[in-house]
Amino acid sequence: MTGSVTDILMYHSISGHGGATAIAPGVFAAQMRAIAEAGAPVITLDDYCAAKAGGPALPARSVIITFDDGFQDFADVAWPVMRDLGFRPIVYLPTNYIGGHEGWRGIPSPPRKLMGWDTIRGLQDEGVIFGGHTESHPDLDALAPDAVEAELTRSRDRITAELGTAPRHFAPPYGIANQAVRARIAQHYSTSVGTRLGSASAADDRHDLPRLEMFYFTDPARWRAHLAGRGAVYLALRRTLRTVRGSVLKPWRSLV
Repeated sequence: MTGSVTDILMYHSISGHGGATAIAPGVFAAQMRAIAEAGAPVITLDDYCAAKAGGPALPARSVIITFDDGFQDFADVAWPVMRDLGFRPIVYLPTNYIGGHEGWRGIPSPPRKLMGWDTIRGLQDEGVIFGGHTESHPDLDALAPDAVEAELTRSRDRITAELGTAPRHFAPPYGIANQAVRARIAQHYSTSVGTRLGSASAADDRHDLPRLEMFYFTDPARWRAHLAGRGAVYLALRRTLRTVRGSVLKPWRSLV
């Protein structure tokens, strides 16, 4: 795996809902077509883990496609595009909200609908992979250790019961997981992805994998340039802007 780069793409809703957690259907389809045209293999997190453990080597550049929250528009809009291209994505499920609507902090209005278990089982039969995303979509860093453990195990057990197979991969809500939380995640899951902006390499911790928020790549030319290996400067700029924004907001957050 030495020298290879894996872009782990981060999506939420594929809709015209607006905001940073929604990508318009036409933009999403163009992003997927660009991957196919670039010849970048779409692999799974299991493929990534196998290569990291010394198994079959990955190509110089590969892609993993992830979705947080399990919105209904994944089944209606996103999956048909990926299925036709032969791509296998993973969807991280917050189990208390399956079949209902999002109900955690920072949601848009009106709240978006999540898939039900029957839909999820049908997608699993077609090749979609599912992972854990807690029960109630909390900030895990803000919970006591026993509550963190409950969020991890109860959601894992519910997915296992509904789908007949235990989820191997996890995404903490909001991308928040400190070292202690990541250690607990590692007891139950093979990988954990966050919101740290970047591409994954052999050096990355399997339980602190970076992702690319695809809201940053809605410009077709910029996305094609990244797939061609010419995106380092843009990624560095985005990381700098996020660091600056975080430093500005941190003092304000301490007052609320």
